[in-house]
Amino acid sequence: MRKLLLRWILLAISVAAASMISQALGLGFKLNLSLDHSLSHNSGQFLTLLVGVAALAFLNATVGRIIKFLTVPISCLTLGLSTLVVNALILWAAAELQLGFIITGSGFNGFLAAFVASILIAFINGILGTFLGDDDKKSDNN
Repeated sequence: MRKLLLRWILLAISVAAASMISQALGLGFKLNLSLDHSLSHNSGQFLTLLVGVAALAFLNATVGRIIKFLTVPISCLTLGLSTLVVNALILWAAAELQLGFIITGSGFNGFLAAFVASILIAFINGILGTFLGDDDKKSDNN
């Protein structure tokens, strides 16, 4: 349970970092935060971001897996690059819920923001995930 909570928080950190990088690149992926500096409001916004990240993880685990399974032939033809498009569409769908992060812009600009942000989130989350370690590697001192 502790590992799940840590992974959830790391995904939220990855989304926040990808938002900062996307904004630096001039793309429309950003956190849905206001500039109010009260502690209760900021903690509420962080909880909203956690709910949004949970929705993203749920969509990726359910709808994303179904779409990836259905697009296996296309994935074979494109050598797996179509999964990047599926990840971008799932991120775009989660951003439409406006729970902690949003994608501004529509059409190609919105898709480009979702595409780059999904790559950044996967990359950052992969790097941060290496610090958690594996559950399978338990040391036995027998």
